[in-house]
Parts: sequence; C-alpha cells; structure tokens
Amino acid sequence: MGRCGVPADHSPTVRRRRLGAELRRLREQSGLTAEQVGEHLTCHASKVGRIENGRSGVRILDLRTMLDLYEVDDSRVREALTALAKEGKKRGWWQQYSDVLTTAAAEYVSLEAAASHIKDFQPILVPGLLQTEDYVQALMDGGRPDDTSEQISMRVRLRMERQNILSGEAPPLLWAVVGEAALRNQVGGPATMRHQIKALLEVSGKPNVTLQVLPFTAGAHPGVDGAFTVLSMPEQDEQEVILVEAMTSSLYLEAEQQVSRYKFAFNHIRAAAASPSQSRDLLRRALYDYRDLGD
Repeated sequence: MGRCGVPADHSPTVRRRRLGAELRRLREQSGLTAEQVGEHLTCHASKVGRIENGRSGVRILDLRTMLDLYEVDDSRVREALTALAKEGKKRGWWQQYSDVLTTAAAEYVSLEAAASHIKDFQPILVPGLLQTEDYVQALMDGGRPDDTSEQISMRVRLRMERQNILSGEAPPLLWAVVGEAALRNQVGGPATMRHQIKALLEVSGKPNVTLQVLPFTAGAHPGVDGAFTVLSMPEQDEQEVILVEAMTSSLYLEAEQQVSRYKFAFNHIRAAAASPSQSRDLLRRALYDYRDLGD
C-alpha cells in the first residue's frame, strides 16, 4: 500500500504514466508527430511529450481531442482512458509540502512513491529512505542555512514520511549501495551517527532491502561522478527513470541508452562493494569506532 492506504499502482503518478504510454502508442499508430498533435491542441510539442511521459496530467477536453485525432471510436477504450486521466489529476500526499518542494523534487517523490524497484547509489551520504530523523535534522540544519526553522521542520517531516513506502503492504525492493565515507562523515556528531548506523544494521535485515557498503579500498569505480538513483515503475514494461542530483537541480533520464548506462554502472558498483554480510561487518566496525568518541 502507498500513503493513506492507496496501492502504488493506483497512485496518480502510475495512472498518468500508463495513460501517457497508451497515448504515445495511439499517436505513433496513427502516424502523427508530437508537433502535429500540439497544433491541434494549440500547444507546444513539449506539452504533448510531458503528457506522454506521465509528467503532466491531461485535461479531459484535450484527451477527447487526442482520441478523436487518433480515431479511437471504441467507447470502452475512451472511458478507460478518461478514468485514468481523472485518477492522474488527484493530489498526492506530498503536495501538502508544496511550500518546500520544487516541481522537480515533487516529481521525484511521486515517482519514488510509485516505484516497484529502487536502486540507489550514495557515495557520501546515507540514502534518504534510510536516514534517521536526527540525521535528517542535522543535514537540513547544515545544508539549508537560508531556510526558516518551519521550512526545515517541514523538510524533515517530508523525508521521514517518504520512508513509509518501505514498510507498506507492497513495499518496493530497495537495493542501496553506500560509500564508506557516508559512515565516517560525522553528520550531527557521534551520537547521531551511532543511532544512524544502528538503524542501517536493522533495516539491512528487511526482506525488501539489500544494503551494501562500498569501501574506501574499492578505488576507482563507475560511480566516481556522484550519486544517482534508478527507479523502476510497476508497469508492464517496467519503465525506468534515472535521477542524477546536483546542488540546485535534478536531472531525469529516460532514454534507453542513458538508462542502460546507469544500470550498467550500478551493477559494477555493487560488484565492487562489500557483500551484504561483509557490509554489516563494516557497519559494526564503524559503530564500534563511534562508541569511543564523545557525544
């Protein structure tokens, strides 16, 4: 289940993506380009692309125009696609945090909430889905100097609520590779890190979570350019999205060649990382070292 008891495959994001994929298929079947469809809708081709990628909802009037253009006469098909369009326009739980969520960040949270598989590589920080509240608070306090205390509190609540997907009725499969630097970087101080590492040891035992540590001794690897996440959507073709994060922006990649490159990189990174059991040993070693430090 997703938030508020809504299954992931019933989420607005998944419905929009399913509708978009079907509209793309119908457009291509009709031999029309996105530019031609945009002319009929009196909009730019990029809007048609956003609808087909599931990143934008579609007005019912525009949907009817598109279905007429694609010569879709079957009333059952039209009704089913209209239902998807209506479901796709519903508000997601994350929209209550719109004051601190950029459009790109909201898109990521919506995709994450709908994903069936998540592969996450984080070289210097604990992955967001595995962070403790104290760790998140320390990250926000140090990394958001321009935010008000209320904005920081909202960001902390948002981060913690995102983690609910891992304990729902149908949780995604998370495969996280964490750089050893993330265990040694004293975010919030020794006490916070002890709590965080204990939490990582606990979550590593969950059946839907695989956690590996990439040790310093791994040397050069395909992830030296930084963190990235691979999200697989619960659709028939398991459509995948790559997120590459930067300080002021997020880059989403969906082209087959780009997705393949990052999946290839992740496979090499996890091959270079310590095994899950060896990773737990590295976590215990880091925890032991923090016990010798004051708070």
